Amino acid sequence: MLGAGAASVAAAPGLQRAFESFLGSAADKDPTGLTGLLPNGGGFRYYSVASSVPRRTGTTYRLTVDGLVERPAAYTLADLRALPQTRIVRDVQCVTGWRVPDTPFEGVRLSLLLDAAGVRPEGRAVRFTCFDGTYSESLTLPQARRDDVLVALRMQDKPLSHAHGGPARLYVAPMYFYKSAKWLSGITVTSRVRPGYWEERGYDVDAWVGRSNGRSDTPTV
Repeated sequence: MLGAGAASVAAAPGLQRAFESFLGSAADKDPTGLTGLLPNGGGFRYYSVASSVPRRTGTTYRLTVDGLVERPAAYTLADLRALPQTRIVRDVQCVTGWRVPDTPFEGVRLSLLLDAAGVRPEGRAVRFTCFDGTYSESLTLPQARRDDVLVALRMQDKPLSHAHGGPARLYVAPMYFYKSAKWLSGITVTSRVRPGYWEERGYDVDAWVGRSNGRSDTPTV
């Protein structure tokens, strides 16, 4: 019995990775969204609002920064990895109620990319688009410049998987997780906030954990 128990413990990480891979693959091909109801052992649920999401690799991924900026730019994954990296450990809180405590994210501060682009005086907000072809999000410029807002390349001390929005996603630590857009491909500085995918469907634009969407969750900061 002890031997069997030890074997199951040893096998658990591999089984968990296999289950996560299965759920991520299934969600990627599930237009109903029903796979989002299935939590994995890490507490996350997989959501996509597109019927399928193309994959991007180190050679095919690009992140553009444009709009009301002086110096538009396009970053490869290698470019992003070469920039200073910031690691943040916070709870992840979904507006549907589930929470994953003490989750590490690591990547480039969004403020660094905005400073490199040179935001023009009329720039007041930032719009984010994704290579799923459907999802979008927005932040005010002061929100986007916070130290706890990242273009994340790693989660839980591993490179971002496709199911979790890789190879790069937005991470907005103090807000509900729908603000942390997966499969990030575009950062556009705008003159005003443009509501994102879920805001157009009734969610709050300013989605502070515990202070929005009628919820009273403990804030993540």
